[in-house]
Amino acid sequence: MSPGPVRGAFALWVTAVAAGAFETVLAVGGMVADGSGSAAEIAMGLAIRLPVFAAALLIALQMRRGRGWARIILTLGLGVAGTASMVVQPIRALAQGRPLGAAFGEAGAMDLAFGASRALHVAAVLTAVVLMFLPAANAFFRARRASQAPGGTGETVQRRSRIR
Repeated sequence: MSPGPVRGAFALWVTAVAAGAFETVLAVGGMVADGSGSAAEIAMGLAIRLPVFAAALLIALQMRRGRGWARIILTLGLGVAGTASMVVQPIRALAQGRPLGAAFGEAGAMDLAFGASRALHVAAVLTAVVLMFLPAANAFFRARRASQAPGGTGETVQRRSRIR
């Protein structure tokens, strides 16, 4: 069984995917309501997002099982690149001098729901990344890697590494 930080990270990855799905529903609903997106644009957006959500869940399952490669993919793919894609637009708006108060003042209910979901999404991703690298998680991934090495138990690999 995986340690608490790994289980927590998994739960947070599921939360992040759920938040992303909710944001997608809000975005599609907004595009349909105001007529700003064609059916082809909406379909293209969904064709990109839905496989990413599914892949994130599958990779998170592998991470929970102790696969180090999954931890790295989640960290680099979603933790770094994914988070950057979520925060670039707000940072750009702030850098261009748009006051934060103005954005909140002009926001409607859908905007506020989207913003709250995005904040949860980013917080879940960043916290999951931290949890995956806590000492208990690191020990878990090392032990899983050693047990999957030739010989099966990991004891031989551990003894060899102590000898060197």
